[in-house]
Amino acid sequence: MKAILPIAMLCCALAAGAQSPADVQADSLMADHRIISLGTGGVQVSMPVSPELRERFVNFYYDQFRHAQDPEAPYFMFMSKDSGLMMGIGGVVRMRAWYDWAGSVPANGFSPILIPMQPDPAQRRHLGTTPAGTCLYFRLAGRSGLLGDYSAYIEANFNGWQGRDFHLKKAYVTVRDVTVGYAASTFSDPAAVPSTVDAAGPSNKLARTSVLVRYMPRVARHVTVGASVEAPEQQIDADGVDTKECSVYVPDFAALVQYDWGRGQHVRLSGIVRTMAYRDLRSGRNRSVPGWGVQLSSVSNPWAPLTLYATVNYGAGYAGMGGDLLAGAYDLIADPGRPGRLYAPRSLGWCVGVQYNFRPNLFATLIGSQTRFLPGKAISPAEYKYGLLGSLNIFWNPVPRVQLGAEIDLAKRQDFSRDHRYARRVGIMGQLSF
Repeated sequence: MKAILPIAMLCCALAAGAQSPADVQADSLMADHRIISLGTGGVQVSMPVSPELRERFVNFYYDQFRHAQDPEAPYFMFMSKDSGLMMGIGGVVRMRAWYDWAGSVPANGFSPILIPMQPDPAQRRHLGTTPAGTCLYFRLAGRSGLLGDYSAYIEANFNGWQGRDFHLKKAYVTVRDVTVGYAASTFSDPAAVPSTVDAAGPSNKLARTSVLVRYMPRVARHVTVGASVEAPEQQIDADGVDTKECSVYVPDFAALVQYDWGRGQHVRLSGIVRTMAYRDLRSGRNRSVPGWGVQLSSVSNPWAPLTLYATVNYGAGYAGMGGDLLAGAYDLIADPGRPGRLYAPRSLGWCVGVQYNFRPNLFATLIGSQTRFLPGKAISPAEYKYGLLGSLNIFWNPVPRVQLGAEIDLAKRQDFSRDHRYARRVGIMGQLSF
């Protein structure tokens, strides 16, 4: 693995070439838009998007923080007479079904940490369905002499209780290089996460959404930098006897530097620093512990049908940002040698993925990922040590806005006691974007 990750990163960094099949598919979607022009002459509907408007649509498909599971640009766009303001309302209807055997995972998302180490014989097999991931969204994009390019975005998903409750997923405004609102953390890189049918994705996926203020300018032709102040969230193992969680009072600070070439191809280095607070009930004092994380990620098309993905993240006290460890309270855990004290354990995650496009509308992904929990002090033998996840997916777009997918997953959980168990899942997915 020490050899595979650097080689994968190097291939991603050096790769550049012709238009990828993913770009061809995105172009077909952009050509499929309909523009409703509102003006004094009444309502006019244009058919395919004119070349002068293509640049405005590119932002929907090549947003720096857009993941493959995010909704496409809306089919219908409302445009002012002078083309200075555009508004789109759209959504995705998404349905998933899956079957677990020889050890089922008690969740919609397939994550190694959730594999029961002492499974209930009555739960060895499970058939599940969910509409989670179905969403509605609203986007406004404009251009003015005072503000320059600006946009507003609101998205709400049916991902709540039992995958049916409606809740806010994103809500932010971008003016030139500044983003304010509820958006993907600067520490994440959703575009470098391969496509999966399962919603959980790779075991090391960082996918936190935060209220933030981000400044992200392009400082050179191929170089973008960014920095943000983000509302903190912490998941700490306070037992209420020796320790108690305190309210957070210091924001998270995240930054990135990215080198890109071509559409949708880049290498990104990002980092985050955090301050997590708790109360030591033994001494009657409030204490704070620093946390930090770094991530190196990349996505590239070294050859037109082939797309490579690679991420590796490492740090201490950043488990609540996503991945397998998000299922527990691993930002701060108890120090067994000092009652009343907590510390930030380290963890390591990696993911390598390959996507091959048989045609622009038919592709497969093969993904391997792992998250390792690396506490610096004695730990319970029954505690999670690492999780491995491998998945094979195939996707087909019979028409530009309809996607069908199938997946097979194999996962392993191993504890510090060396006990381990496997879980298996097959899943299917169908979605319609509008």
